[in-house]
Amino acid sequence: MQFEQDLQPLLLYAAPLIFICIALEYWVVRHDPHHQYDHDDLKVSVGIGIGSLIINGFFKASIVGLSLFCYEAVPWRLPTDWWTWILAYLGIDICNYFAHYIAHKQRIWWATHVTHHSSEHLNLATAFRNSWTQHIKIIFFLPVWLAGIHPVVTFTCYQIDLLYQFWIHTEVIPKLPRWFESIFVTPSHHRVHHGKNEAYLDKNFGTTFIIWDRLFGTFQEETEKPVYGLTKPVESKNVIYLNFHEWQAIFREVRKAKSAKEVTQILFGPP
Repeated sequence: MQFEQDLQPLLLYAAPLIFICIALEYWVVRHDPHHQYDHDDLKVSVGIGIGSLIINGFFKASIVGLSLFCYEAVPWRLPTDWWTWILAYLGIDICNYFAHYIAHKQRIWWATHVTHHSSEHLNLATAFRNSWTQHIKIIFFLPVWLAGIHPVVTFTCYQIDLLYQFWIHTEVIPKLPRWFESIFVTPSHHRVHHGKNEAYLDKNFGTTFIIWDRLFGTFQEETEKPVYGLTKPVESKNVIYLNFHEWQAIFREVRKAKSAKEVTQILFGPP
């Protein structure tokens, strides 16, 4: 398929740099008792990450097919020009913002995201904790696929947006210059997002641009040291449990539900 030949596997190309950065961070914090890597936590993050890579491989064909179907279904086309790339990236990023926001507000979507917040540490390896059911959220990107932008452009922008999120999972990088913090998501912003402090809950959903949080009222400055993890701590560090414990709880409650209204409340109510 020509599409797959044109689409460059940016995530694969970036893998060596990602592992070098993790090794460097590991070395920098090795003598810091407050920030050094927890070996058990690292093993879990890597295990979840490997599972995500395998699942990504299985889902790639269906996602490619859906994006091409959407592109062919609309009668309009946007030219592949420099401004189309900017438009596509902004579209991907704002779709990511809303997908992320809803994943914190409705329980069925939270089940696809809770795995990412399961660690009580924040380091570059935490970025590997992507839920094995996160592909369900692909429907939030339909507006970009239906915009008439060539899928190679949208998929490339999606990969870049995903890669951007890697470096913001760290405590090593302090706050950056104010102009940068005003426009882009930084490690400081994302530390807030992973914090379970009351002031930090459901804040800073942006992936590349923090401007969406500033526009929609979900922005929070880092003002106190974050405490990481879930408000209800996990009962196990087993990678299967961390990926499916919320789905199991939802299924258990739906089975006990007495009406369709109650089922709807369980699925789409707050986590």
